[in-house]
Formats: sequence, structure tokens, C-alpha cells
Amino acid sequence: MPENSRFIPAVSRKAAVALAASASLALLATACTGQSGSGASDDPSKETTLTFWHAWSAPGEVAAVKSLVAGFEKAHPNIHVTVVGGMTDDKINQALRAGGSKAPDVISSFTTNNVGKFCSSGALVDLGPFFEKSGIDPATTFPKAMNEYTQFEGDRCTVPLLGDAYGLYYNKTAFAKAGLKTPPKTWSEFEADAKKLTITDGDSYKQLGFMPNYHGWESTTEHYLAQFSPTYFDAQGKSNVAKDPAFEKAFTLQKRLVDELGGFRKLETFRSKLGDEWGPKHPFHTGQVAMQLDGEWRLGMAEEAKPGFEIGVAPLPVPDDQADQYGKGYITGTIAGIAATSKKQNAAWELVKYMTTDTDAVVGFSNAIHNVPSTLAALKSPKLTYDPRFKTFLDIAANPNSTTSPASVNGGVYLVTIQEFGYAYESGKAKDLKAGLARTAAQIDTDIAQAK
Repeated sequence: MPENSRFIPAVSRKAAVALAASASLALLATACTGQSGSGASDDPSKETTLTFWHAWSAPGEVAAVKSLVAGFEKAHPNIHVTVVGGMTDDKINQALRAGGSKAPDVISSFTTNNVGKFCSSGALVDLGPFFEKSGIDPATTFPKAMNEYTQFEGDRCTVPLLGDAYGLYYNKTAFAKAGLKTPPKTWSEFEADAKKLTITDGDSYKQLGFMPNYHGWESTTEHYLAQFSPTYFDAQGKSNVAKDPAFEKAFTLQKRLVDELGGFRKLETFRSKLGDEWGPKHPFHTGQVAMQLDGEWRLGMAEEAKPGFEIGVAPLPVPDDQADQYGKGYITGTIAGIAATSKKQNAAWELVKYMTTDTDAVVGFSNAIHNVPSTLAALKSPKLTYDPRFKTFLDIAANPNSTTSPASVNGGVYLVTIQEFGYAYESGKAKDLKAGLARTAAQIDTDIAQAK
């Protein structure tokens, strides 16, 4: 593939650490109290210096951030930006609590699950008034899912800064050998294809159609559930896990796949012998697994591993009764915000506005690190450069039916609780699905009540 279409593998680390980071911040941010709205009296036309903390660390990513900031400084010669990379959510949270001259004015985080914490604690200012003052409507600027995961209970304390979209990778050579001409669009088609693509070898596999287990890297409960468009919480903020049929349907589908493809123990034994998710020996790269649920970064990583087959990319299948919504997927991404302790919030808004709403800036940054653009205009820009297969992820991001995980006051703790039940159910430790979902919902409600 052309050099300007190659993906930078390091960006995939975002997905690897997101859930752990959200749980970590859930413990730390309870003590974080900001003063949202204070300090917004500065004159952004005056000479000033901002401090911007971000999480990117790979050389190519760091260079891309510097280029993005350089574009801002060229457009705003009076505002200078000190850039600090490789900052975790723990470090960001501690700095936001402490404030002071060395604290950041603007931050970015890989963990959308922490938006509820950032907003409810007051650590980041509500950007709603800034958007209104600038005449920018977030609802028509950002894709629906990204617009949703950057706010909590009416407080828009963050804004999307590029995104990640999840879809289906498939081995076209394996498909042809199995007599399959197109990727599956519904879960029943996917189930049939996964079985047809599976070639057993005694107690193991020569080729597995799909690794359904929740420990199968990106095959998490969160990503499965996205295709069923669940409602995680009801109007009163209570867990909907035991009430919305989408949860029962998703867990039932996954468990059936586990059983039909050999059973939990056989699959886990096979999985334990496979290559690392982030290395060249990933089982999709090697042809050991014929279909893979993954994010947009996988294409570049797979191509760099030089597989002996052609890689196909498509949206993940949808439930049969939602066939008209084929094309949707799970969306997450990087977020940016302004520190409540900053005394330069108007100048900080100029930086945030440029990085997240200027079409050329968003497109340039996307081209540099090969994440999905985070504005509707950028998604359609002719200046985007990408492998043609990457368009699948652009379409998923723009699809109004695509979903995300809603923000919660205790971050991603509720997602961890759901995933823990998933581990128990797929392995057979939990046998009663309805009772298990009810216990899971009760635990989620208890955790949220304690966090409040």
C-alpha cells in the first residue's frame, strides 16, 4: 500500500489501555473538584502561552501533534503552546486537582469512559458556552456517537479529537476456499460463516472462523453489544442491563458462538498458543483466525506483517431484526478539554476549537496518525489520504446508527462489571443468564450510588 496510506501501529495502544485507565481514574477522580467557568476573562488576542498535555507517545504521533499545534500557532501568532506528551489519565487528573502554574490549560485523553468523571467533578469546564459564543453547533459538527460520548448530564466538558471505529476484518483467500463470496451482514450469516471457515485439527484448529471469547482481544462485551444498540441506563439513571432485551440477545449470541465453535475450554486452549495482539504474529495476520472484530488501526498492522492473503474490511454484522442498520459500529476516540483551573480559558478555547473543528486541521491530523476524523465535514474531505478499505471506518463513524458507551459518574466501572459477568457466562460458571444480568444491574446501581 502507498506510504501515505500506512497506519502507525502505536496508535492501537489506545484501545489496549482504555478500560484499565477508566477504572483507575474512577478511583482517583472522586476527590477532584474543579471550578468550572472560572478564569474565562482572559483576552485571547493578547500575548500568552498555553500548556497542552496529551497522551500520544510514539515518535510519529508526537510529530503529528507538534505539526497540528504549529498550524494553530501560525493562525494565532500571539498564542504560544508548550506541548507535553505521553501523559496518562492519572497524571492529568492529579494535575487538574492541583492546579498551579505548571498544570495544563488544555488536555487530551484516550479514554472516553472517563468523560462522566471529568464533567461531574468539575475538573474540566463546560464547553457549551464556548461553542455557543463561537456559533458552532456540536450536533451538526460531530458524528452522533462522538457528540454523545463527549458530554455527561448536559455538561459538555470535552470535545472529540479524532476517533476509532470498529468493524470486521476477513481473510478473502479463506473466504474463497470456503465458497463464500461476500462478508456476512447479519449475525445469522456471521454464525454460519464462522462455522464454515473453521477447520479443526484434533483438539485444536488449523483455522478458526472467529475467536468469539471475550478475552479474544477486541471481542469485548462492549463491542459485541454495540451492534445491538443497547440502552445502558434508563431515564432515572438506573442500569438497564436486565431490562433491555438487547443485552440478553447479545450474550446469547456470543455464548452460542462459543459452544458451536468448540466450546470455551477448547477455544481458550487454542487462544493461549496464539500470537500477541499487538505483534506481527496476531492470529489474523497469520491466517489462524479468518475473521476479526477490530478497530481501524488493524489494517495497517496486518499489512505490515505481510500476510499471505488479501485482507477484506467490512462493517460488523447486525442482528437479523436490524438488517436495515447494517453499516453501523462501535465508536470511541480521543477527547480534549479545558482545565477548570486554567486562567487562560478563552485562549485555551481557541486552541481546542482549532484542533477539533477546523476541517483542514482535523484532516491533516487524521492523515498523519490514521485515526478516524472527528467532524462530519472532515469525514467527507477530499484531502483525506487513505487505503480505499479505510473508507469502511469513515462510513461507520458517519453512520447515525453507530453507537458508543454512555458516560457514567464512576467512569467505565459499569463496563467492567458487565464484562466480568461475560467472562463468567461464557465459561459456564454463571448458568442463569437472566439472573446474572439482574445481579449485574444491581451491582452497577450500587457502584454508581456509592460514587455519587
